[in-house]
Order: sequence, then structure tokens, then C-alpha cells
Amino acid sequence: MNYTIGIDFGTLSGRAVLVSVEDGSEIASAVCDYPHGVIDRILPSSGEELPPAWALQDPADYLLVLGRVIREVREKAGVRAEDVIGLSVDFTCCTVMPIYSDGTPLCFTEKWKNEKNAWCKLWKHHAAQGYADRLNDIYLESGLDWLSHLGGKASGEWMLPKIWETLDTARGVFRDCDLFIEAGDWIVMQLTGKLTRNYMMASFKSFYRPEQGYPSDSFLEKCDPELRGLYSGKLSGRVLPCGSLAGRVTPEAAERFGLAPGTAVSPAIPDAHVGAFSLGISEPGDMFGIMGTSNCYFLLSDERKTVPGICGCVENGLIPGFFGYEAGLCCVGDHFSWAANCLTPPEYAAEAGEKGLSPLKLLISKAAEKRPGETGLVALDWWNGNRNILGNGLLSGMIVGMTLRTAPEDIMRALIEATAFGTRVIFDNFREHGLEIGRFTAAGGIARKDPFTVQLYADVLKLPIAVTSTSQAPALGCAIQAAASAGAGAGGYSSIAEAIERMHAKPDKVYYPDEEASKVYDLLYEEYKKLHDLFGRGGSDVMFRLRSIAAGEV
Repeated sequence: MNYTIGIDFGTLSGRAVLVSVEDGSEIASAVCDYPHGVIDRILPSSGEELPPAWALQDPADYLLVLGRVIREVREKAGVRAEDVIGLSVDFTCCTVMPIYSDGTPLCFTEKWKNEKNAWCKLWKHHAAQGYADRLNDIYLESGLDWLSHLGGKASGEWMLPKIWETLDTARGVFRDCDLFIEAGDWIVMQLTGKLTRNYMMASFKSFYRPEQGYPSDSFLEKCDPELRGLYSGKLSGRVLPCGSLAGRVTPEAAERFGLAPGTAVSPAIPDAHVGAFSLGISEPGDMFGIMGTSNCYFLLSDERKTVPGICGCVENGLIPGFFGYEAGLCCVGDHFSWAANCLTPPEYAAEAGEKGLSPLKLLISKAAEKRPGETGLVALDWWNGNRNILGNGLLSGMIVGMTLRTAPEDIMRALIEATAFGTRVIFDNFREHGLEIGRFTAAGGIARKDPFTVQLYADVLKLPIAVTSTSQAPALGCAIQAAASAGAGAGGYSSIAEAIERMHAKPDKVYYPDEEASKVYDLLYEEYKKLHDLFGRGGSDVMFRLRSIAAGEV
């Protein structure tokens, strides 16, 4: 029997599944937490305190994941390395690092280990938002149109603003590195010894279009003269579509990570987009969401439309032959955890211990006992900025309506509701610009483990939500891609479409909206929208002033 391995590199850990190529059944799984997690307070090498909105990671953690989870899933399943015909990885988009041509990250060297810009900038590193704003201004002044398919403006999360930030604040790092690379592409380089860039990250996050390539040097020069030649130099490399062959595992990588030399390796793929493969997304109007630390939403269509404020619309961006639309929220599970960590009183902690629950699960269970609207609260879900539709990482969270009667579970419920309202803003934006939403499928940790939150989303969106049978949708999607990359001759499949048809997971539960709850949420949503537009569309800039005061800038 033939198998493939998919590895999902998330925000806090890497998760692998070993899958049967025959039918996509998941044989074994393994998880490895990143020892350094998210580095957003102190730079480990020097003890330097990081500024606000910084979020870094240590690439050594990614190599540790590779070294552990591949062997672990094989050992659990009793599968030989030779029986694994292909491997694929996904990664959080816009997790960017400067490297030398041999693949060495600058932060691994004595010369640069104490320079924060030499480390891997995580997707939720939002300190580059100012560079995104400047880029957007220059773009508008230039009368160009290559951002129209990406919602009309660049995000501070994306590749170019982060590189520009490095150039502007650590010019030595910019000049010394040979390449800037997405972390997912770096992992593929570690496995194959070859530099490749994946089409989805390049097109959704780095402005690549097959018919036009990248933005011109004349545009880059307007940003900073030293950016001229960036795409042909420090961002060079062939761009490969999903399901193709990026390379084969080298003998050195095989020995290091527990694979057979020559094993097929797919191009990297974004950690959320790959869910299209595992969830069986195949028809115009099909939509899916990956619900976890952040929420990512994707819509399949057979036509291209200009939709402002989204992450993008890319041809062949999800499934070959269709247009893939992306949008999302950048703070979901993150701020549920914040509430549990910061708001759980001692008596709740004791109760959680007695019941064998985490504080987070206890707060959610208490929140579930409230009826819609009972808390008297409305929140804005911008604890980590706003990805869509406003596209500003420097916006911040808010809770309105608190009194001396407000309890921790009230706040938790308001935060959950806020993410559902933020999701509805995204869905409404798609519809307002001529796109139909048919069936909606959810995956990810929240979708599988938190039925209250999924039901609340169904009530707010007024849509049925199907939840898949897999708890590892991204990793399974990678394993499906790996079967296509290996090819039919090696025991895989001749196309990504064929691999999806044979290996995708099936929904095993559907949440239907409650009509009475939806009526109350319609009222709360109207209040959310007023706050959303007031603080997000220029009615008040208090959030930005508070950031400036906190940073000592005024």
C-alpha cells in the first residue's frame, strides 16, 4: 500500500498526518509544539524587548517539527520510509525570512542573531503596516491596477511591506541576505535542496500574476530605490502550481528527517487554502472556512469580479479551472485564549480544575448558558487588527456595554459573537459585489471542538454549516497534493482533481440556524456595523492615537 504525508505548519505547532493514497483515510497523526512559540515580547538571543506589533519565530523550531513528526507517524503506523511516495507541507502565509543562497537563515549566524529583522517575521507581525500604507498611496498615485484582484490594497501582513520594513530599519540585513523567502518555501528547500516558490503564496501575497509577473522595478523604485531588482534578485525563483513536483528528497534530508531519498515533494501551499483539497470544494458558490487561531474564508467561482477589501481573487488559486477568493479574520482563537488567560477569576479556575476543564472551555460553557443579547455587550474583534474588509493591522479591539454586573463569560460570549459578526461583514461584502454563496463547510480546531461557537456562527450568518470528519484538514489537504505530485506512475494520481475526488474528507455534522436567535443577532449585528464603520472607516482615529501614546511617540 502507498502512503503520503502532509504536514501543517501552524502558528504554534506543526501537525502531520500519514494517509492512505487509496481513499484518503488517516492512518496516523503527530503534533510537535514550537519550543519558542510566537516571539512577541523578548528576542531570545539578546533579551531585547520587542516593540509593539512585532511577532517573530525561530526557524529552528520548524526543523525540529520535521525531525519529529515524520518519524512519529511512520512509527505509529508501522510504515517504511520507502512506502511513503510523497510529502507536502503547508504554512502560514507571509511568514517571511531572509536567508543566504545555501538556505541558511541570517538569524542562525553569529553576525545577525541579535538583529530582530534577521529573524522569521510571522504572519501576524503587524509592525510593517506603515509600509503597506505607503505602498498603497504610491500605487494609487501611479494609476496602476495590479492590486485590483487583491482587494485594492496591500496588507501589512504581506511579503513586500515586511521586506521594505527590513530595508528601512536594518539595511545591513537587506543587503547581506541573498533571498527573502516564505517559510513554507524554505521547508521545501530544506527537503529538496532546490529553491521554488509556490503559486498560491506568490499570487495571493506577493502580487504575482502569471500573465504579468510581479510589479515593475519602476514601481519598486518609487517605494525605495534599493528595492529595484527585488523580484529578479532576492525574490527570484521558479513559481510552481499546486499538484506539481517541486523536487525530491535529497539523501541528506532523508537521513535527517526519516524519509526515503527520492520521495516526491510538492510545492508549499498556504495553510488555509489547502483546505479546498481535503474538504472536496468543487462547485461555484462552494465556500469553506478554517476556524482556529485566526479564521480564513475561501469562495470558489467561475468568474472574476473586483471585490474591495478582500485578500484576493486568483485564477486557479484554489482549484484548477476556477477563481479562488480569500478573506478572513486575524484574531479568533487568539482572543478567546486572551480572555481565558486574563479574565478567569480564582473561583472559576478552581471550578475548571474540579470539572477537568481548561479555563477556556469553562468560560465558553458558561457563555453558552446565556441567551442571545443577554450580556448587553457588543465587541469589535480587532485584538490583532483587521485583515478584511478594512485591511488595517493597527486597529484594536473594543467592548461596549459593560457594567458592574458584567461577568467574564459575558465578555467571552461577546468576543465569540464579534468574530461571527466580522465573518458576516465578509460574507455580505462578497454578495454585494455579485458573488453567490452556496454551501459552507467549516474545518479547523474550533469547528471540530466547539459546537457552541459553530452554532452561533450558523445563527449569525443564517446559513447551515457543515463540519468535516477530519480534525486535520490542512494536513490532509497536503497529503492529497502529495499524491498528485508523486504521479500515477509512482502509485499516486495523474492530477490534483483526481486526488481530491478519491481522498477528500466527508462532512459528518451540519449546524442549522435557529430562526429566533438569528432575529436577535440581526439587531446586534446592526450595532456591530455602526461601531465597525465608526472606528474602521475614519469616523474616529482614537485607536491609532492610543497606540501612539502607548509607544511613547507623542
